[in-house]
Amino acid sequence: MAPRSYWKGYLKLSLVTCPVTLMPATSEAERVRFRTLNGKTGHPVVSRYLDAETGDVVNDDDQVKGYPRSETEHVILEEEELDAVALESARTIDIDCFVRSDEIAWIWYDRPHYLMPADPIGEEAFAVIREAMRVTDRSGVARLVLGGRERAVLLMPRGEGIILWTLRYGDEVRPEEEYFGDLAAGKPDAKALTLVKRLIEERTRTWDPGMVEDPVQETLLELIRSKKPKKRSRKAGAKAPKGGDNVVSIMDALRKSIEGKG
Repeated sequence: MAPRSYWKGYLKLSLVTCPVTLMPATSEAERVRFRTLNGKTGHPVVSRYLDAETGDVVNDDDQVKGYPRSETEHVILEEEELDAVALESARTIDIDCFVRSDEIAWIWYDRPHYLMPADPIGEEAFAVIREAMRVTDRSGVARLVLGGRERAVLLMPRGEGIILWTLRYGDEVRPEEEYFGDLAAGKPDAKALTLVKRLIEERTRTWDPGMVEDPVQETLLELIRSKKPKKRSRKAGAKAPKGGDNVVSIMDALRKSIEGKG
């Protein structure tokens, strides 16, 4: 089942506009995740925000956003004030300019997303923008608000859709000269270079997604399958629920998940 879209808006190029939807191109849903439990009772542990001075629990309704001016002073912003400065890019991907597709180095790429028409009415306009980028070998640069921050994004045609990459902020990418600048620039030994080139040719393979499988993931699943689930201990005086034991076996859940039944 395809993941649910988490952003809907419009793709715009000059006067050409079409409704689009955005979906994450990657997922961590299959990763083995653990919950933190109380080792004595087996009960899940919950996290809470505490007041740094009093140690009291801060309820959700009392939590606000503050910008630090100093160690002791903060400017508090209300949700209404934050909403008031919402940018147009929160609703529209307006392509500002185009670049050659091979000009942006991989290090600027952050997260990939699938961009597609939101309804049949916008498919023609979407296809025109996509194919025009493909035949000219160009990628579009725009801005988009995601996660409360405006990001520069790169739009690249891919198959029948468009891949939208969020790009890293300028201050997030460190100049490579700071690390490679002092390395020797001399030519390597010719014989050694020939041998390594031969090794590369011998070990060249066609790309296969299996090359990036996580062996630790499967080992963890095998370990989980081999262990018996630990039931929660009941509080003193608590009565067992009617209808038998409602504790779900994690082994059964995992087996059903692996078999595609759950």
